[in-house]
Amino acid sequence: MNETLRLAMADKGETAQSLAEKVGVDPKTAGRWVADGRTPHPGTRAAVAAVLGRQPKELWPEPFRRRDLPWFREWAELERRASSFRWYEPLLVPGLLQTEAYARAVLATGGLVAPAEVEEIVAARLDRQRVLEREVPLQLVAVIDEVVLRRRVGGDQAVMAGQLTHLADLGERENVQVRVIPAENPWHTGLAGPFVLARTADGSEAAYLDNQLRGQVVTERADLASLGARWESVTGEALPRRRSIELIREVATTWS
Repeated sequence: MNETLRLAMADKGETAQSLAEKVGVDPKTAGRWVADGRTPHPGTRAAVAAVLGRQPKELWPEPFRRRDLPWFREWAELERRASSFRWYEPLLVPGLLQTEAYARAVLATGGLVAPAEVEEIVAARLDRQRVLEREVPLQLVAVIDEVVLRRRVGGDQAVMAGQLTHLADLGERENVQVRVIPAENPWHTGLAGPFVLARTADGSEAAYLDNQLRGQVVTERADLASLGARWESVTGEALPRRRSIELIREVATTWS
């Protein structure tokens, strides 16, 4: 149970029904925030906090502090401080570019993650995307393989249509580049696995590698140099920025 939220609602005389009406959600959803400790997405959290006269962090502590993800804390902090990302993903849309529906579908696949935890991770992921909206936003260059555009995620085609439209729209921003490696290209070095290269304002660098169990932050100079060489290789395989956006929009229509 989210006892902090329950007390804040009681202090303002709000019920799940009345709160749901004010923020535009189903009353059952609002009830789960209290009874099951579910975490709504950032926009809804802000709306709830405004109704209750609290700060969102009072009601829902930073998602990055989840006790079961201690290995992610270092990267989460670096992500908030980073000035630029170079991100390669062979199988999924990068997390900072995912829609809420796409993220939820990815995490819920296979039923391996409890529904409450899925919602918590989705909320954290959407929170992290705020680095793209800062006064001085993160500069992000993402390279993905074309299969990411064409493999269904979620049971409804609308999930993919929405995600690809969102991806193309983000790619139009000055601080975001999305480039696609065509499916017709032969095997390339990036297919060995995803990675992210980060640089902070002071010029320091780090990388992040992910696997089925956990992520790993890499800071060894030799490892960063190796990943830098792999980045140069995968970007050499990718279509130019404008053609990539055109391809993403073309594929989006096939999901409509």
